[in-house]
Amino acid sequence: MDKTKTIAALFDFDGVVMDTESQYTIYWNGVGRKYHPKIENFGLLIKGQTLSQIYDRFFKGMDAEQAEITKGLDKFESEMEYEYVPGVVEFMKELRNNGVKIAIVTSSNEKKMSNVYSSHPELKGLVDRILTAEMFTRSKPAPDCFLLGAKVFDTVPENSVVFEDSFHGLQAGKSAGMLVVGLSTTNSKEAIKDKCDVVIPDFSNFTFSDLISLLNK
Repeated sequence: MDKTKTIAALFDFDGVVMDTESQYTIYWNGVGRKYHPKIENFGLLIKGQTLSQIYDRFFKGMDAEQAEITKGLDKFESEMEYEYVPGVVEFMKELRNNGVKIAIVTSSNEKKMSNVYSSHPELKGLVDRILTAEMFTRSKPAPDCFLLGAKVFDTVPENSVVFEDSFHGLQAGKSAGMLVVGLSTTNSKEAIKDKCDVVIPDFSNFTFSDLISLLNK
C-alpha cells in the first residue's frame, strides 16, 4: 500500500450494493428460453455484462428482438425491488469516516440507475462517485472501469479494493491489479474463491480494519 495515496473502495452495484441478481436471473432466463432455448442458465451466463455486450454476443443483427428485450427490461427495472446487501450501508459510512474514497462502478446504464435513485435517493450521499456503463468503452471483464475508478480519485491500483460478485467483475478487478473481495451473493464461495483475495457472504462482519489488513498483507 502506498501511504501517500488515497485508499479507494470500488463497489460493483448489482449483487454487491443491492441484492438484485436473483431478480435479473428471472428476467434473463425468460429471455433465454424465448430466444435461445438451447442455452441453459442464460441468466447466469450474461451476469456482469452490459446490455451492449449481451446484444453483440447473443443478438447481433437482431434489431427487432433487441428492441423488444430493451422495452421489457426497462419495464422490469422500473418495477424491481432494490434492497441493500446486508451491512453495506454501515460499511460505506465507516469507510467514509476513515477517509476512504468510494465509487460504485457498474455495468448498469444511467437509465437503470435513475430507477435506483428514485427508490433510494440517499444512495448518492453514501458514495463519492457513481461510474456507469456510459463512462467506459470496454466493459468487464476488461479492467477499464476499475482503472477509471482509481483515476478519478488520483490513486493507484495497489491502494484500490474491488468488491464484486460476478465472474466478469472479479476478473476485471484482478486484471486491474487490485485487491478483490468477492461476495458470494450470486455465485457460491467455492465457485469464486480462486478468483479473488477473500470471499465474504455480505458486509455484516466486514470492517474498515479488515480492509486495511488486506491492503497491508
